[in-house]
Amino acid sequence: MTEQALADQACEACTSDDDPLAGEELNSLHGRIDTDVWEIVDEHHLEGNYEFEDFRDALEFTYEIGELAEEEWHHPDIQLAWGEVGVEMWTHKIDGLHRADFVMAARMDRIHEAYAPES
Repeated sequence: MTEQALADQACEACTSDDDPLAGEELNSLHGRIDTDVWEIVDEHHLEGNYEFEDFRDALEFTYEIGELAEEEWHHPDIQLAWGEVGVEMWTHKIDGLHRADFVMAARMDRIHEAYAPES
């Protein structure tokens, strides 16, 4: 049986009793998202940078991930510029990374696939 894609898993909120992810568990989850986009910074937060063909696509992507954030009640910091969108994310309740951050990143990766230029 194959493991369910991270983007298809529930984005479950943590509790204040949860510890931030660290070490091998953190690295394992990082390997399941687009490592060309996402970087783990100081085992504290994720930083991602998505590239686009133009401003309109970047803007539409920003809107889509904003809608996702509202649906899941898990809100990243988003920076929009011509042809790129920067995202910074962590779970504030535990002041670090939680599995939900990686689920959200995987879902953003999936949304971004729709903007890939036609080959």
